[in-house]
Amino acid sequence: MTMTKLSVNINKVATIRNARAGNIPNVVLSAVNAERFGADGITVHPRPDGRHIRYSDVCDLKEVVTTEFNIEGYPSDDFIELVIGVKPTQVTLVPDPPTAITSNAGWDTVKNREFLQEIVARFKQAGIRTSIFVEPDPETVRAAKLTGTDRIELYTESYAIGYSEDPQKAIAPFIEAARVAAEEGLGVNAGHDLSLENLEFFAKNIPNLCEVSIGHALISDALYLGLENTIQMYKRLL
Repeated sequence: MTMTKLSVNINKVATIRNARAGNIPNVVLSAVNAERFGADGITVHPRPDGRHIRYSDVCDLKEVVTTEFNIEGYPSDDFIELVIGVKPTQVTLVPDPPTAITSNAGWDTVKNREFLQEIVARFKQAGIRTSIFVEPDPETVRAAKLTGTDRIELYTESYAIGYSEDPQKAIAPFIEAARVAAEEGLGVNAGHDLSLENLEFFAKNIPNLCEVSIGHALISDALYLGLENTIQMYKRLL
């Protein structure tokens, strides 16, 4: 049984900051506090337009994050240069077009295998653990293994949507995908729309779950419950 780590995605903190000029709320301080309150890692997803986390934030955060630092994004040339320069613990490759509001699909690892192989090799040569954002599909997971990645991140939106109606049905493809990942020797991360409502059931049913990355729900909950209390609530569910 893997001890699942909680990585707090702080993009929404930057979204609030960017609504006005200045540095309130402070993204760096939010990361420091999240770690102090129990987060096992910090996740950011910089996009080319800088509408939330900016490339400069990523560099600033590298100086203060003492747990695991995870940078998500589409592997454009600028993104690759940023990640190799910062050398986070982990890079998570996401197939987002620049105009996407949020991540809304996993990689087609069959179609994009050669492209991903090249990118993964560059990051691994730099000593950075790699993860690929994928749908809960066995063929996709097996093809991910062929890219050389260390881990996959299961895209959990379909689970979150289906959970309230039929939890067992919603979790079934994720259990199978995680089983295949274990057979292939891949670590399993998960993220997107995981929340206080659905996280515990997910974590209990995915025994080899290494890490969950949670931002929107967690930061939203923190507005009502406080950041320290919220992080501890999520940790207890894991």
